[in-house]
Amino acid sequence: MDLLKKRIQSDGQVLNDSLLKVDSFLNQQMDPQLMLKMGEEFAKRFQGESITKILTIEASGIAVSIMTGLFLNVPVVFARKKKSMVSNEALYCTKVYSFTKRESNDIIVSKSFLQKDDHVLIIDDFLANGEAATGLATIVEQANAKVIGIGIVIEKAFQPGAQKLIQAGYRVESLARIGSFSNGQVNFL
Repeated sequence: MDLLKKRIQSDGQVLNDSLLKVDSFLNQQMDPQLMLKMGEEFAKRFQGESITKILTIEASGIAVSIMTGLFLNVPVVFARKKKSMVSNEALYCTKVYSFTKRESNDIIVSKSFLQKDDHVLIIDDFLANGEAATGLATIVEQANAKVIGIGIVIEKAFQPGAQKLIQAGYRVESLARIGSFSNGQVNFL
């Protein structure tokens, strides 16, 4: 997606050979027009699939998931990283390791939001090692639902995440695929 690639080049900051900071338009401050265009692109890529829900993980995947849900006219569910004080229902739960935060979190989804007849599109902001997407897929499988595909905003193709997901049988669609970072520059595939 050219618009996203241009935004990464103009506003993204390469911190080292594996980290890209995009908090000015994706992670902390969000560009609503860019979110809308990314949601529209995911909807086009998964058009014709029988998607009934979108699943993401808090927090950076929520905005683009909502925009995708708007175009696909389906609800968006997000996995929480902490149990709410008002949550006393049955939960799906799995552990996910965060590459950027270097910590593991239990992620949870209420069993009332995913059922066995759901066809789920997973959306996440980054794909590096595939831990978040794999964790979300595990939750879908716990619900005996079906993963239709995995939409990724930014894929670090030089890390094993996409290959891991594809080998597991998942369809992966990435809006921007990065081949490497060199001399502070992003090299797209």
